Amino acid sequence: MSRRDDAPVRAILGPTNTGKTYLAIERMCAHSTGVIGFPLRLLAREVYERVVALKGEKQVALLTGEERIVPPQARYVLCTAESMPVRTGRDDRPHEGPFPDQFAFAAIDEAQLGVDPERGHVFTDRMLRARGREETLILGSDTLKPLVRKLLPDAEIVSRPRFSTLRYAGNVKLSRLPARSAVVAFSAEQVYALAEMLRRFRGGAAVVMGALSPATRNAQVAMFQRGEVDYLVATDAIGMGLNMDVAHVAFAGLEKFDGRRDRRLSISEMAQIAGRAGRHQRDGSFGTLGLGSDGGATFSDEEITAIEEHRFRPLDFTYWRNPDLDFTDVRTLIGSLEKRSDDPLLRPAPEAIDLSVLKLIAEDPAIAAKRGAIARRLWSVCGLPDFRKVGPMHHARMVRRLFSYVGEGGHIPHEWFAAEVTRLDNVNGDIEALADRLAGIRSWAYIAHRADWLAEPTKWAERTREVEARLSDALHERLTQRFVDRRTAVLVRDIGARGSDALPVTVAADGEVSVGPEPIGHLTGFDFRVDQSARLADKRLLLAAAERRLGDELDRRAKILVEAGDEIFELIVEEEGQPAVGWQGNVLARMAAGRSLLEPALRTSRALDQLSAARRAELRARLEAWLDAQVDRNLRALKKLAAAATDRSSSPGVRALAAMLADAGGVLTRRTLVTTIAALEQSDRQTLHKLGVRLGPLDVFVPALLKPASQQWRAILQSVRTNLPMPKLPSPGAATLSEADTRGASLAYRRLGRQWLRIDLADRLASHAHKVRSAGGDEPVDMDLATSVGLDEAGIAKLMEEVGFTRAGEAWKWRGRRPPRQDNRAPGSHAFAELAKLKR
Repeated sequence: MSRRDDAPVRAILGPTNTGKTYLAIERMCAHSTGVIGFPLRLLAREVYERVVALKGEKQVALLTGEERIVPPQARYVLCTAESMPVRTGRDDRPHEGPFPDQFAFAAIDEAQLGVDPERGHVFTDRMLRARGREETLILGSDTLKPLVRKLLPDAEIVSRPRFSTLRYAGNVKLSRLPARSAVVAFSAEQVYALAEMLRRFRGGAAVVMGALSPATRNAQVAMFQRGEVDYLVATDAIGMGLNMDVAHVAFAGLEKFDGRRDRRLSISEMAQIAGRAGRHQRDGSFGTLGLGSDGGATFSDEEITAIEEHRFRPLDFTYWRNPDLDFTDVRTLIGSLEKRSDDPLLRPAPEAIDLSVLKLIAEDPAIAAKRGAIARRLWSVCGLPDFRKVGPMHHARMVRRLFSYVGEGGHIPHEWFAAEVTRLDNVNGDIEALADRLAGIRSWAYIAHRADWLAEPTKWAERTREVEARLSDALHERLTQRFVDRRTAVLVRDIGARGSDALPVTVAADGEVSVGPEPIGHLTGFDFRVDQSARLADKRLLLAAAERRLGDELDRRAKILVEAGDEIFELIVEEEGQPAVGWQGNVLARMAAGRSLLEPALRTSRALDQLSAARRAELRARLEAWLDAQVDRNLRALKKLAAAATDRSSSPGVRALAAMLADAGGVLTRRTLVTTIAALEQSDRQTLHKLGVRLGPLDVFVPALLKPASQQWRAILQSVRTNLPMPKLPSPGAATLSEADTRGASLAYRRLGRQWLRIDLADRLASHAHKVRSAGGDEPVDMDLATSVGLDEAGIAKLMEEVGFTRAGEAWKWRGRRPPRQDNRAPGSHAFAELAKLKR
């Protein structure tokens, strides 16, 4: 992946929550092909799913050690840094899939991990050598800036500020931890212990660790994101860009074991983890967790200032390992791996487990003498990750056995492979046993994706995927059972013993309702919900205790809404497609059919029944005023038509057409109004013109109502009147549609075969055709306009047919049109009455 000399290389540097990864995804999708390398399999999977949503499954590949999704037409690759399809001396394995030798776009995420003792040399290699043909991005912390300047002097450096503010919140006890908090620990044992404590004190916690499979991790995070639990306990893996709705990060400690010794976290590591608090423009906080009598670990003033102000010591080196390997024999290979760089910024990488294993195996003289392709294959087998964390000595035994099968170009016996996978296919046992089996199956999943090691790699890859999925589901179930048990029976018995009148009930700013120190539910808008985990008898007791004290809070909220401006309310479309008026995402009233299209009714939510009758009436009147204002602001032209339909000073023809057009939401095909339009006088046409009505060749419409906001409100009112779900609307400004919800498209588009063309553009093309015909021209199609809006030949032909032309060879021939019989609407309607007057 060497780059063109003029292809730009940009280093996008900044703290967490600066949108670096979002930018990389956006830039990659703008190119014909692209690849991004990530530090974690979990993060690669998360971004893969986002890109699939944008580009479709067939165009996106996922490459990690133990997971490979490679569609034949894949153009975009999301992968771990180790699995990036970059040709290196270390791995001569052909990458499955249609990957080009050069991607148009390439990016490496979290490039500052070049200082990681175990994997740093991989990130350094990708930063120095992974290049896109047209564009390359290096994403990382500001600490990387001096290294980029020296190692890549031609690279452009772009600094990005954090979207939100990060503030130190001090030391907090576990029992007083705020909602939407993530507690970070540095060992599996501590993670489990803290999650158990949160289950007892706060009702439960989700658990996230790097060793979990993506399925287990996603299930746990989804539980946190849905609000089933308000707390997350995780290892420092969450610092690597995993996006979660976390408001506060609490450190259970400030030291970690880095594989060699216990050490204090660096300030940049602290900031990387603390930066998970806050999302986009929502501010976040960080602090420590008070554990034990001494209060636990604390940040120094220097560390707090550096984290809050995003000021860290610049990196003055990065780990490097020679990528140009010599496979003359195994001894020569080891020597080339241990070769040092002449650049003092590129510090020799500590001995990684793959090199440790290679040295152990090379103690056998017979293996040390292997040369060429066999030496390459040995190094490839040494690249098997130590998912089980058993250390070089034990891991070397498995590597040596694998090499004994594949070293001379053979395959791993399927009997051995099948037996090992079957041994791990067991969903019984506790959390630790399931986690150990998951680590084991990851090794076999990695092996299964090596097409040169197995005779039937596709079959075994599917088999290992199935086992991993079952183990993941079982582990998620065990984690939930163990750490998301709800309120203890002791609390419920205590509540019952003291009586509900003695309970102090408080409502937090986020709506959490607490009885004493324990949360019992949430007040969302005006709707209070008791914790669903409580037993039925306990729910009734807690609900009664809370509601007796929620009256003042509900009245206070209603008063705020009554006195507030229109901006406090919002339009909400519920999952069933029902339009409603809401506040902070909570439904206050749903719309229903009213006296006319422009006068929908409102049905207030049952949650408002808890208000006094007077306050409820005030709030209802305020909601109706807001709805009237929205209709007036977005559908003023339609309201003018409705007024004209009943204005006795207007002619019957104007009233009839205005009534029909207002009743239809501002758009009708001309063929339904042929008789009405024919009866119009010149003065009538002038009146309609003042009302903003366009009497087009194909459609009669009001151009002002084609604006996106007007389309949305027309769709809302028609949905309410017909009692049908709100249709999906086309993208704002779209000229043509290939596939669309027909109800949503019909608001502003005309169907032309398999395409839909916006009505005003169809009107321009039709008017042009008539003008050309009137002038005696022979080319009625405005090809420049038709092409610019994306209308295909079939669509053009359909449009010209509706205008009155037919193609004769290469020319268009006018064949005239016989107006179809007019649809005069239903008897008894206002429009029908006006038409009857015209006929008389």
